[in-house]
Amino acid sequence: MIDFPSPSEFLKITVLESTLLVGLNRPEKRNAFNDALLLDLEKVMDALPASIRCMVIYGEGKHFSAGLDLSELTERNASEGVYHSRMWHRVLDKVQYGRVPVIAALHGAVVGGGLELASACHIRVADATTMYALPEGQRGIFVGGGASVRVPKLIGLARMTDMMFTGRVYKAEEGERIGLAQYLVETGKSLEKALELAEKVASNAGMTNFALVQVLPRIVDASPEQGLLMESLMAAIAQSAPEAKERLRDFLEGRAKKVGE
Repeated sequence: MIDFPSPSEFLKITVLESTLLVGLNRPEKRNAFNDALLLDLEKVMDALPASIRCMVIYGEGKHFSAGLDLSELTERNASEGVYHSRMWHRVLDKVQYGRVPVIAALHGAVVGGGLELASACHIRVADATTMYALPEGQRGIFVGGGASVRVPKLIGLARMTDMMFTGRVYKAEEGERIGLAQYLVETGKSLEKALELAEKVASNAGMTNFALVQVLPRIVDASPEQGLLMESLMAAIAQSAPEAKERLRDFLEGRAKKVGE
């Protein structure tokens, strides 16, 4: 078992070989986020040892996460609200731009802050019970955990605007169709599928996963000229790694599986 800096009552942590399994563990609150849960997730991201090559995040109970725990929302002035939002940004940036790829296993409610966490992950697997919503527009507030940046990149500005204007809820099949999840599986199977994918991701060359986590999102956000230059530099670095050279030799000498096998 990995020795994290602080045990957490809000997270259930399991090590499965090179995959770290992190369960949001407030099922009685539909895994709604309080500050302690968010900061515990940050501690986990900061403490990842070299042996971990992929992470899977899921929700205990019937839901992934119903978002921010509004029962703990206190009256904040503008500056306090900015600092609280920036805390969310800091933590979810560590999910998106951390050391390892992160897969979200979704079921039940993926709402508000829950969708913000899911959108910071690199792969999202939803089961048939999954539903997505951004109810902030109906609560008289605005998203503050990164949804305005990440969600439009998944589904487009118009769809996110509609979700917030009207309170529209996307069910699992619609969510997969528009890009909120890359995989859709039967009820109760999202964690199993996420772990299957994590095993594949963890077996990739380390520099390839680094490029996908750290460099590809920045290429997408850059101008075409800057993006192409970053691509050239990353391609040169990745192919020069000893692990890449060994894998290419295996392929050329017939020891590696071909695409589709």
